[in-house]
Amino acid sequence: MREYTTELLFRPETEAQRFLPEGPYPYGSHQLSWVSIQHGVGQTTGSLNVFDFATGKNQRFELPGRPGFAFPTNQSGTFIIGMERHLGLFNIDGRKWKPVGDPVEQGVPGTIINDGVAFAGGLVFGCKDLKFAEKKAGLYLWRRSDGKLIKLRSDQTCSNGKIILGAGDQVTMLDIDTPTKTVVRYELDVSRGSLSEATIVVDLRANSDFPDGMIATPDGRSVIIAFYNPQDVEFGEARQYSLNGELEAVWKVSRSPRVTCPQLVRANGGVKLILTTADEGLTPAQQAQHLNAGCLFSSDTEFTSLPETPIFEVPTAWLTE
Repeated sequence: MREYTTELLFRPETEAQRFLPEGPYPYGSHQLSWVSIQHGVGQTTGSLNVFDFATGKNQRFELPGRPGFAFPTNQSGTFIIGMERHLGLFNIDGRKWKPVGDPVEQGVPGTIINDGVAFAGGLVFGCKDLKFAEKKAGLYLWRRSDGKLIKLRSDQTCSNGKIILGAGDQVTMLDIDTPTKTVVRYELDVSRGSLSEATIVVDLRANSDFPDGMIATPDGRSVIIAFYNPQDVEFGEARQYSLNGELEAVWKVSRSPRVTCPQLVRANGGVKLILTTADEGLTPAQQAQHLNAGCLFSSDTEFTSLPETPIFEVPTAWLTE
């Protein structure tokens, strides 16, 4: 097993931004997008952020709700965002939000969109119960071929890391519903809009921490998972597991126990692992102890290539609506 230490990459300027950073994603040349899901306890707005590796500067774009994910698109300066109960487009030049299609979770109280993944067939994204108590949140497919929004499941609590492997109408999906402490595999039939039964590929139920965001390694044979630890531990962690459940690597994050999402990017001459962390739920005393909570971190890796991080192709109909 390999073990890595991480370096502080960026400390968000405000406590609001440090509350719940997630969703790092490559954006253009030497830049990284990420979302601040919620700007504090009881808040109902967040932000899209763009970090520049060359300058170390971060741009923040306030949003009118809580974003679960944001992916760059083929339209300049425009992101596809899952926010509250809508998919929509946000343009960072005009700072304009445009919801598209019908809202999700109609008739399901107390849920909003959380994590997602873009792939050639469209988008898969899940929701979370805001009280983290009930298995009532949806898992959805937005299908590119016909623009149809399909509910795949309706029994998740906090839908997090997602990976699509393969291409065409039959793909493999790896998924985390955080309270289950498992990574499960589905076969997703895109044309039918249906999932197979779930099978567990990584069992984490013996751990005290909780799996959150997840990405594939470049060869698609392993996963890297960020772990959200509610305890007062000195280090947070991200871990790499094979799809047989074998622990292969650990990245330690100093003074930031609540690691939320990983991403591999090409920066500063190599492939780096970027980790977002949160200070959500920390008391003032705990914030004083965990001084790096809510910051972004970077680490060297042994990878020489990147997993797929597709640019979302905006449907023509969305541009004319």
